[in-house]
Amino acid sequence: MSADQVPVSVFKDARKAAYLNPDGADRPLKSPLPKATLVKARGYRKQRLVDAVAKADCAAILLYDPINIRYALDLSNMQLWATHNPFHYALVFADGHAIEFAYRGAEHLADGFETVNEVRPGNAWFYMYTADRLAERVEAWADELVLILKERNGGNMRLAIDKLDPPGVDALRKRGVTVVEGQALTEIARSVKSREELDLMRWTVRVCEAGMARLYDHSLPGKTEQEIWAELHYENIRSGGEWLETRLLTVGRRTNPWFQECSDHVADLGDMLGFDTDMIGPYGYCADLSRSWTIGHTKMNPHQRDLYLAAREQIEHNLALLQAGLSFDEFNAKSWRIPDKYVGCRYSVALHGVGMADEYPSIPLHPDWQAAYRGTFQENMTVCVESLIGEEGKGECVKLETQVVITKTGAERLDSFPWEEM
Repeated sequence: MSADQVPVSVFKDARKAAYLNPDGADRPLKSPLPKATLVKARGYRKQRLVDAVAKADCAAILLYDPINIRYALDLSNMQLWATHNPFHYALVFADGHAIEFAYRGAEHLADGFETVNEVRPGNAWFYMYTADRLAERVEAWADELVLILKERNGGNMRLAIDKLDPPGVDALRKRGVTVVEGQALTEIARSVKSREELDLMRWTVRVCEAGMARLYDHSLPGKTEQEIWAELHYENIRSGGEWLETRLLTVGRRTNPWFQECSDHVADLGDMLGFDTDMIGPYGYCADLSRSWTIGHTKMNPHQRDLYLAAREQIEHNLALLQAGLSFDEFNAKSWRIPDKYVGCRYSVALHGVGMADEYPSIPLHPDWQAAYRGTFQENMTVCVESLIGEEGKGECVKLETQVVITKTGAERLDSFPWEEM
């Protein structure tokens, strides 16, 4: 059966249609949040990081990870390019003073940002820029940073750093800087959200669910995985979002094993479709949601139904455990036990933190617990609860995921896009 032979009524599902633009027109979604929400979120985020720097007895933290720069200062110039071309960096001091080192010619992009005290031209020294002059450029870069540290902090030469290539580390140490691992500072700071951050995240989830509604309506036989996946990109970008971290949408036999990326594989009626949004949406927040349904929205066959019900059971069991004060160890001890036949296809984690991207904590499933670290769920952590169910080498897989905020008494879901009816 081709797409034009499937009854139109099949796709007029009011549950999903509710996530599109409420005025019924095919238009972008526009955020209703006032500017004050973003301003308050910025202030909270920067202070969280400043407090972490001071607690670690560091003079400052040097940020190169574009997600950390976005978190601390809300600057977002060419973030994806910056992930593999380290041209953009920032110094955030223990007294709150922040210096952005901007792409030359882009200094004006920080205008009006109350998070930034100074803007200076950056001194990028990665090989594409510098080639045989790399060592010379690194020396100039290190001289400038050390001079700033001495001018602002006197004798404290402890500098936290989130990410830095070896020549930079060597040059700073040669100048008497004590390099402190900064990822712990940024991850812990990012893990607890303010009320305003939650409002911003809820809006990203809203946009993501509008994109998921488009995926739902375009899950038709005869379409390729890539054609279907493009609908999420489309809704995200036109509604003020930014990018997708992965390409995880597959259909039918390509759902097993998981982690294959979308391709030109053509969907057939009744195939299971699974996806993981990994969407960086408006305001730079992540909506990390997964759903599975059949192509053409046919009734699931018995095997698909068994997989889906097991995935729902895992999600709901683990979700019911979550509350502030619960230790990671206790969560693991009480978590859903995967039937032996599904162990081979299990997902990599039971849940993980989420903010401006996937973040701390990352809690493995019970068969992998020996590799876990210790910790405790805190109020206003946001996490994604995961399930991947399938039999190794047999049939399809079902992928489900929901995004929640931890409260004193439980977990509040941030997404509401419905599960499939059995």
